[in-house]
Amino acid sequence: MLEIACFNASSAVVAAKAGADRIELCADYAAEGVTPSFDALQQVKKSVEVPVHVMIRPRGDDFNYNNVEFQKMKTDIERFKPEADGFVFGILDAKYRVDEQRSQELVELAAPLLCTFHRAFDQVPVPEKAVKQIINCGFKSILTSGGLGDAEDGAERVAELQEEFGSEITFILGGGVRSKNVEALRKETNVEWFHSSAITKSGEEVDEDEVAKLRSILKQQK
Repeated sequence: MLEIACFNASSAVVAAKAGADRIELCADYAAEGVTPSFDALQQVKKSVEVPVHVMIRPRGDDFNYNNVEFQKMKTDIERFKPEADGFVFGILDAKYRVDEQRSQELVELAAPLLCTFHRAFDQVPVPEKAVKQIINCGFKSILTSGGLGDAEDGAERVAELQEEFGSEITFILGGGVRSKNVEALRKETNVEWFHSSAITKSGEEVDEDEVAKLRSILKQQK
């Protein structure tokens, strides 16, 4: 299964046309994704049939948010909820541990929509403990590169997490996933979902051919 991170509405339409199973809608590629505009979500929803999960991230940089930023995350979830199919977010405390209280509050606010704990997970000091906390918060999936920079470096760790927790939560492998490495990554990790921006040139526009290649490879038998 293929999730494409899209940083504008036009990319989301292209990605869906090329075969993405799901869109992660965000903004600002340079900041590695922040909350998109509501207008962008509405535009995408009018144009695609695949699920659209919205990133809720008030700014770039770290994932330890102050009270004003946390309130904005809550407000954004309430605003996007009527149009979104799911949400993607993650909150850490000052020691890079999962902020269970705030994370669970957002998951409950988003219900019944599915929530993914995003790559904030890659900064936690003890991944196994963090997975248990994330499950307890009510998240249904974790987007991760294994905490080691990119998917290729972290594949072994993701495979271990998949083996231990794969029956309890879905792992989505991201971080440099491309058509040139996705087959090897699938064999090594045994995860079902793969996440890619499919951006192959400067700027933040998705590469339609790259999405199609990724989809074609993932449709093949393991």
